[in-house]
Amino acid sequence: MSDTADTADDDGRPGEEPGGERGAEQRGKERRLRRRAALRGAERVLARPGFLGTIRERLALLDEARESYDLDEPSDIYGGGIVETLEERVAGLLGKEAAAFFPTGTMAQQVALRCWAGRTGNPAVALHALAHPEVHERNAFSTLGGLRPLRVTSEPRMPTADEVRDFDEPFGTLMLELPLREAGFVLPTWEELSEAVAAARERDAVVHFDGARLWESTTHFGRPLDEIAGLADSVYVSLYKSLDGYGGAVLAGPRTLVEEAKAWRHRYGGEVAQQFPTVLSALVGLDRELPRLPEYVAHARVVAAALREGFAAAGVPWMRVHPEVPHTNEFQVWLPYDHEVAAEAAVRQGEETKTLLFAGAWGRRGPGLAVTEVSVRAAGLEWTADDVKAAVTEFVGRL
Repeated sequence: MSDTADTADDDGRPGEEPGGERGAEQRGKERRLRRRAALRGAERVLARPGFLGTIRERLALLDEARESYDLDEPSDIYGGGIVETLEERVAGLLGKEAAAFFPTGTMAQQVALRCWAGRTGNPAVALHALAHPEVHERNAFSTLGGLRPLRVTSEPRMPTADEVRDFDEPFGTLMLELPLREAGFVLPTWEELSEAVAAARERDAVVHFDGARLWESTTHFGRPLDEIAGLADSVYVSLYKSLDGYGGAVLAGPRTLVEEAKAWRHRYGGEVAQQFPTVLSALVGLDRELPRLPEYVAHARVVAAALREGFAAAGVPWMRVHPEVPHTNEFQVWLPYDHEVAAEAAVRQGEETKTLLFAGAWGRRGPGLAVTEVSVRAAGLEWTADDVKAAVTEFVGRL
């Protein structure tokens, strides 16, 4: 899967389908366009990501901005004003001394890991083989920062304390992605997370959380954000994946680290002249979306159970919701069909019924095995379990 479900390739690995690589790419492009059109035209969806909206719709987000920030204040210039307000607010939410706004999470994490490498004297970063820098960043932190990734495990779960403690090479930083998106938005238990962090400390390593979606982890852990973030030396959070902002990220941690990170932000080209639209959208997201995330997580569990029941009633011989009880408001659905068949059925359902049950791309996980990601947000709260089951029946009828 790619960094957003919308950009994932519906046609799996190129060169394995009839018609060759070019044919697969063309089918994938055509289906992505149809899927986006079906999402725009759908009357019922489980989630309607803001970044797929029109410019007019995205600008409408700022209609609520006057409730989140005094619009008569001066705009930002190279990181002042409203940017500092956002930084202070996120630092407070995460229980950290300070925070720095970055235009992208990729930049924020490269800078954080580079700073920690300088402080620990060790450029090795222990992380999961499915972590975002390994899968989606084209080897950025090794190419640009001279850092050396060490894959602690490739299993579809968080690294265990024993794997961290017994890893056969020294490392300066342990990076943990919470939740681990590529494995199905999975989280460890609180005890497992605490023990893995303690194991890193035993090795004199610092701990950095890739918390792109950390905001929605509180329900699973049963703890507030500051307590979760408090386990790590530094934390990155996204401002658009969960909060529906225009983009951007925040890196939070010790004040000295953050000040150094801001220097590197400038060197990396992240010292943008004015960023008030993005920052303002993030402040709106903190006010509007952050309080609702536990509700989304709770309803995702209702949707997941209804999907299992619906596919069983429809006579599908095997399917899987992963995790069985979602850890966040996002999870995977696995079906015993070719991914192109599943993708076509999903798009046709949206086109023909104006109900889009599966709005994300479908990927291949083996012959005749398809997987997609499901996200439940505000639009999904309108769905009852019976609504989900009825939509499953409609979907299966198109397979």
